Parts: sequence; structure tokens; C-alpha cells
Amino acid sequence: MKLKNATDYIQGIRDGNRLALAKTITLIESNLPAHQELARKIIDRILPDTGNAVRLGITGVPGAGKSTFIEALGMYLCRKGQKVAVLAIDPSSTRSGGSILADKTRMERLSIEPNAFIRPSPSSGTLGGVASKTRESILACEASGFDAIIVETVGVGQSETTVASMVDFFLVLMIAGAGDELQGIKKGVLEMADAIAVNKADGDNVMRAKLARKEYESALQLLRPSSPNWSPPVLTCSAREWTGIDVIWDTIIEHRSILTKTGELEMKRQQQALEWVTFMVKEGLEEWFYTNPLVKKILPLLKKEIERGTKAPTIAVKELLSCVFTSEDKIITP
Repeated sequence: MKLKNATDYIQGIRDGNRLALAKTITLIESNLPAHQELARKIIDRILPDTGNAVRLGITGVPGAGKSTFIEALGMYLCRKGQKVAVLAIDPSSTRSGGSILADKTRMERLSIEPNAFIRPSPSSGTLGGVASKTRESILACEASGFDAIIVETVGVGQSETTVASMVDFFLVLMIAGAGDELQGIKKGVLEMADAIAVNKADGDNVMRAKLARKEYESALQLLRPSSPNWSPPVLTCSAREWTGIDVIWDTIIEHRSILTKTGELEMKRQQQALEWVTFMVKEGLEEWFYTNPLVKKILPLLKKEIERGTKAPTIAVKELLSCVFTSEDKIITP
């Protein structure tokens, strides 16, 4: 299939063509202006085809088995006849900008499943551990006919709650028997959770998983739920033995049903769309600022003065901002 223009990409996506979807996500993630413009045209025209999938965000403490869990859940859904897309965000190097992109090797069975699509993406250092273009990638997958979109984040921390601003259900994976579990996760993440799942509840670890479940249930009682219509449950599962996966999926569907009936799901997605605009404005302003010729000229000089200790950072920032604003507060375009 030859993809020459936006119409070709859009038709390919609507036809469920994997190549068209993969290349569209590549355009979305590209920093080239021509690619960004083409991606914007594609996303704008496929919007009517989006919104029907279950958007699921998954995060968890290191070693919680996120990839193993996602593969188990994905295989479970595929066997039920559903199409599953996994957007796995890999950590990028802060030095080189490169990333491992190894999720396909960690999900060997799911990667060859005809009804599954796995797309590893570099986080590119984006706050929240979620690639800055993940929202658009979700829309592309929905327009391509996927029933469930799973977003896997790089780890747990306060910035990881960014994923909650683009999904319907936010699942936090935990493990038992690894010391003080409650210290291994930030309060902000628990406040955003729609459910907690204690993974690796198998073998000799079953009793520890049950005890951890009670601890998390007690912890959640001290927090205000993110939804007035839903109280986050704490579940146990074993991704390795595929136990408890069905219960977790049933919980996700129950949550979706309740929020749909109350109108909260629609309101939530509307709010997420507004947050998306705010995010893109901030991202655009930062890009515009650093590409401003005056900033590019003065910034290296200011950095040297700061390194030598001859200029305070606060003064340097004021001078930088003055580069792009005149005394009448009119913006000087690059």
C-alpha cells in the first residue's frame, strides 16, 4: 500500500491497515515540520472515527511485572475476539535521547497475535513518563478499529499521573513481599488510581499478596477517590499464571458502564481534551522560545556567565525573557 498523502493514510487507518497505522504514529512522533503538519491533518480528519475504545493506563513500581501483565491481559482480550493496541513508553536516555524499545521482546506471544498491535515509543524525557504524542497515537489506534488501547508507562512517581489525563481507567500494579510497599508508591499516584492490582499472587506469595491487598485497602480509605461514582478496589492477580486477569477486566468494564451511565465518562474526556490543548500550548511555546534567533544568540553567553558565577540565574532568566518581549510587551516573532 502506497501512502502518498493524508487521504491515503486516513483510508489505510480506517481499513485497519497495520502499515498505515504504524507510519501514522511515526509521523506523529516525528519532529520534522512537514511530518507534523501531515500528522495534524490526519488526526483532525479521523476524529469522527475515535472514542469507542477502552483507554487503559497501566503503571506500577519497578519489578511489578507490567509487561507480563499487559501480555496476559492482551492475550485474554484477543481470545475474546477483541483487538488490542499497546502503546509501551520506553525510557529515553537523558544523554543520547535513545531508548531500549524492548517491549516487543518482552511480549513475545502478544507480538505475533493477529488481533494485537504493539508500538514501543521513546518517552523523550517527557514529564510523566508518557511520550508527548501518545494522545494522538491513541486516536489513531481507535480510528483503526481497536477495542482496547493500553498505555504502559515507564514507572511510578508523581509525574506518572500524566497518563491519567488521557485514559478512562488508571490501573496501578503492585507486588507483595518487597518490603514496605506503601513507601514504594507516591500518594499522588494512589489518588489517581481507579484500581490497584497486587501482581505475582502465586505460589508461596499468595498469602503475602492477600496481606498487601488489605494494606492498600486501608490506605485508599484515607484518600479521596478521583471519581464521585467509583471507589477504587484492590485486586490480586498472577500475570504468570493468568489468574485474576478476567476479574480485573470485568472491573474495568464495570467502571466504564457506571461512568457512562452517569455521564462522567463524557465529561472526563471533554476535560482531557482541554488539558491536551493546554499541554500542547506549553510545548509549542517552549519550542518557539528556544528557536527564537535572539534567544539562540544570547543563551550560550548567559550560560557561560552563570557557570563562571558572574551572573545570577534569576537575572539571566529575566534577560532571556526580555529578548522576546519589547517594552510595549509585543512579541517579537522568530
